[in-house]
Amino acid sequence: MTTIGLLLALSFVASLGALGFLIWAIANRQFSVGQQDAASIFEQGEVGTPDDSTAFQSQDQKSAQQQGFDAVRAKIDDPGRSVVLLLVIGAALALLTGSAFGLIASLKLHLPDFLAESAAMTFGRVRTMHLNLVSYGWLSMAGIAAAMWMLPRIFRTPLRRPKLAFFGACVWATATVLAVVSIGLGYSEGAEWLEMPWPVGILFGIGGACMAFTLVDTARHRQVHHIYVTAWYLIGGLCWFPILFFIAKAPGLHAGVQHATVNWWFAHNVLGLWLTPLGVGAAYYLIPKIIGKPVYSYAVSLLGFWGLALFYSQVGIHHLIGGPVPTWVVTLSIVHSLMMFIPVIAVAINQHGTVLANFWAFKQSVTLRFVSVGALMYTLSSFQGSLEALRSVNSVTHFTHYTVGHAHLGAYAFTSMVMFGAFYYLLPLLTKREWPWPRLLNVHFWLVVGGFAIYFFAVSIGGWLQGMGLLEVGRPFGDITRMLMPYLEARSIGGALMTLGHIIFAVHIVALLLGREAAKPVAPAQQAPVAEGV
Repeated sequence: MTTIGLLLALSFVASLGALGFLIWAIANRQFSVGQQDAASIFEQGEVGTPDDSTAFQSQDQKSAQQQGFDAVRAKIDDPGRSVVLLLVIGAALALLTGSAFGLIASLKLHLPDFLAESAAMTFGRVRTMHLNLVSYGWLSMAGIAAAMWMLPRIFRTPLRRPKLAFFGACVWATATVLAVVSIGLGYSEGAEWLEMPWPVGILFGIGGACMAFTLVDTARHRQVHHIYVTAWYLIGGLCWFPILFFIAKAPGLHAGVQHATVNWWFAHNVLGLWLTPLGVGAAYYLIPKIIGKPVYSYAVSLLGFWGLALFYSQVGIHHLIGGPVPTWVVTLSIVHSLMMFIPVIAVAINQHGTVLANFWAFKQSVTLRFVSVGALMYTLSSFQGSLEALRSVNSVTHFTHYTVGHAHLGAYAFTSMVMFGAFYYLLPLLTKREWPWPRLLNVHFWLVVGGFAIYFFAVSIGGWLQGMGLLEVGRPFGDITRMLMPYLEARSIGGALMTLGHIIFAVHIVALLLGREAAKPVAPAQQAPVAEGV
């Protein structure tokens, strides 16, 4: 109980900190209700110009004015170019290896003898390596790469302390490798999302803190007054993660039931206060930039961020419904879960409203399709999660494959889809090269969308039937397992299609980075109008 009390006290302090930042934002006119601040991500005269070279224009077709915009931003991109590319490469490698381990784990659910002779390939290790690779490798490194590229552009100032950021990225990548190797060798601490040995966990904290510091310092030296909503999300996530990770991973601080409580507090917060800000923040930048128009309602976008900051911290403990924890703690978590309808609806109104009002761009741009579908999945996964927190629903779905489907709806269909779109948008601008095979973007999109649809419906339907079967008194467990087999096989088929899409994605990135064609020149910087600070 002491640990739970300490945890809640720290969460309360964090909420007070968020409230203090809110008051500061209002006092400094950051919580603006005017649409003029929604256009702060555009250069002067840029509004109304769609921006996606794979859909609307090629490098050769760009106007002199648009090339001038690119030239101005190229100077901003230069200091952070190496760290962004390092994170991109690391993220792509983690996605490939994580997908392979995930597919192996899926196959083992209906082919238990597959690779059974290897201890490292047992389900417990393979599934855990998959989780760590896609969460801390792919999703985290991709999100940080997007933040390292977007925030200097939003603040119109080059990345501060790029060497420190590069060091932090190297530490993070090293920690990811060490975590996976340790788990493969059998060194695991047994707490979901926190399986790596604690010395490796320290490296994640150090790497994340280094990169967060560089972005906070960049924000301090920004050339604009207003802080665009994307920056709130990205910096918030980068500041929250080291704190969350330290509290949950500190050796010897938690034990027993308290450890389980802290574990699920962290496991949900790493989704809601780390991966979600990265995904939602990136979408808030990419959707209006690709379309060439500001978001539907800027005031509502800020409501979404502050709602997330104030309501999310206690959501995760609903995973302990029925466990040996105080009822009031679980009830508090359920209330917070339902309160999340407020920020989720705010994000949905803004992002979906902007896309629907410009549906011509959705049909034409595959990059926008990735991002907007990902944003839609955020809405669906959040609604589903809030409903799963209800005791009546939780009694059926918990400890079933249904929960697995929900986790992938948020982590993959939402965050991964947004990151795919982010990479497709930013890499041509960062490298000054066009994608070698633009049609592969569409192939990649349909492979991952189709594969995930098969995966999600298989585990969701199968998981619900599994939960209903487990509630039947006297029903043999073997009967439930045999009933699940077709759904588990469909899960593997969906996973195989997704993995194929990831291979195409990674190969395309390599082809872009190693392309032998000369880099496309951009117009001199003086041709671009320089926007005044807002």
